[in-house]
Amino acid sequence: MIKSLLVSATIFLAFSLSAQSDCYKRLEDAFTKRGAYTIGDDMHSGIIISYFEKDGVTCVSGKTRVENGQIVSIFIQYDDNSYELIEKKFYNEKKGRPIITNGISEMIYTPDGEKFKIIFIEKLKPKQKALKEISLPDDL
Repeated sequence: MIKSLLVSATIFLAFSLSAQSDCYKRLEDAFTKRGAYTIGDDMHSGIIISYFEKDGVTCVSGKTRVENGQIVSIFIQYDDNSYELIEKKFYNEKKGRPIITNGISEMIYTPDGEKFKIIFIEKLKPKQKALKEISLPDDL
């Protein structure tokens, strides 16, 4: 009995971790397939921050300020709905401000070695409508 509970818990944990580490790939696929609306200059809440780590990807909630199509500030959201500014210097691969393409930022780096991307989930275009197929009567 204890052995089966341990196996069940291990399987559940493995599925939970794989679902979390799969979060960026699922988002990227959706944006590639459906596209995104233009990201205007403003404070955007309801964004997703995908941290890329050795063990996989972790996705968390946050908000960010965009100016001239570039990310200028990032806030992480906590479970009590409060936000905290990421005060570390962050930059893109060319040591400049990160830009956004199709609703997802380019890779963002910090001096501490953190790597993450910002996903503007609210700017994801809706799924296209599918045609309704009909079935023909059998007595034709």
